[in-house]
Amino acid sequence: MTEAKAPDSSRRSERSRRAIYDAALALVGEAGYGRTTIEGIASRAGVGKQTIYRWWPSKAAVLMEAFLDLAEQAAAEAGADGAAEYAIPDTGDLRTDLRRVLRATVDEMNSPAYDAPARALAAEGVLDAELGAQFVEKLLEPQLQLYVDRLRAAEAAGQVRTGLDARIALELFVGPLTHRWLLRTLPLTHAYADTVVDYAVDGLAPRP
Repeated sequence: MTEAKAPDSSRRSERSRRAIYDAALALVGEAGYGRTTIEGIASRAGVGKQTIYRWWPSKAAVLMEAFLDLAEQAAAEAGADGAAEYAIPDTGDLRTDLRRVLRATVDEMNSPAYDAPARALAAEGVLDAELGAQFVEKLLEPQLQLYVDRLRAAEAAGQVRTGLDARIALELFVGPLTHRWLLRTLPLTHAYADTVVDYAVDGLAPRP
């Protein structure tokens, strides 16, 4: 007789965790953040409410972790496809590299899977200082640092003016896209991203 194997609790927990991620993201997209509840997430994920509270203190914490996981998956898939890396590409042509990254950012911002949870976290972060700080630290800051690194490489190569403040310079790229995304009054397109890069890069060029 073969001995029956005990259930793998770690695999069961991982399945439950991923089901909770999927449920939280789906519910926020369908009903909005205000109408999303721990009870709703638990029901959608097929787990008990106590399971969620054992791992997270609030629905905001659930959504934050689910969104970070979504971002990590997107980055891994992009890297596997060769479309993007965990750094802004450096082909030696700053304009081309930044156009590539901003076009990918536009695609992400226009994705329903990204839009609803990102807006929910941004809005809730205004009211919840701790959540807002986590949103910046865990999601925004690592992305902004990629721009800093690429701009410093461009400075070393003589492609931008010496002494450039990379933290201010990166806002010339990400600020306009974020502004349009938040207001939703004008479309976010690749053509717009290209124009933002052209205006910013020409302003950053070395002075004679």
